[in-house]
Amino acid sequence: MDLMAMIENAMTSPVIYLAILALATLDAFLPFLPSESVVIAAAVFAVSGIPSLPLIIVLAALGAFVGDHIGYLIGRLLRERRPGGRLIRAADRIAPHLHRRGGALIVAGRFVPGGRTAIVTASGATGYPLTRFTFFTAIAAVTWAGYSGLIGYLGGVAFESNSTLGLAVGLGLALSITALGELVRHVSRRRRAAGSWSPSALSAPRRPTRRCGALSGRAGPRSEGRPGAARHRVRSGRRWPGRRGR
Repeated sequence: MDLMAMIENAMTSPVIYLAILALATLDAFLPFLPSESVVIAAAVFAVSGIPSLPLIIVLAALGAFVGDHIGYLIGRLLRERRPGGRLIRAADRIAPHLHRRGGALIVAGRFVPGGRTAIVTASGATGYPLTRFTFFTAIAAVTWAGYSGLIGYLGGVAFESNSTLGLAVGLGLALSITALGELVRHVSRRRRAAGSWSPSALSAPRRPTRRCGALSGRAGPRSEGRPGAARHRVRSGRRWPGRRGR
């Protein structure tokens, strides 16, 4: 039996539903598991009706939702038991961004390799509100499951007569979209870093330094204790020479 026949037998077996649910759940804190690849592969074979595409999407979303909450709980436990640990220090660096735009980070982190684990753990470790976390996690889980299922299904439809090619196209599209997102994120981060420093700051004119009281209209060190001395010098005739003849 060749490899493709083994994959087809696995994808059309009822066990695939349990595998999708388990992998999508564990992927929250074990990011090396190929949960997205399995969902895409199952969706490619769903073109024939077995397995069921709607059931694939529902189980993938449910697993992602449950797994994110387990990761959130792990973050809280780490805060309580190891408040000065390396992971907690990393979470504290993410905290300002998370509490300012947490919804966008939770949803976007679902599509970044390793990003899901970092975001959900930091949410629990930094005390991000659970109700808001649940809301945005539900959006992220449904979006991710629907995206993965549809990518695989479109690949299967385009190459229905060749399951191997359909599987390759589905996985290739997913990897390409992920790589494009990483590239955009990297470029935007470099631009923000470059914008924080400007070469014009080196040539900016400096404000003049007041070295003595005469330049500022105040009494110098010699006139301390003599009120009106500075005013007398100003009106002594040097600044208004026309008053000498009056």
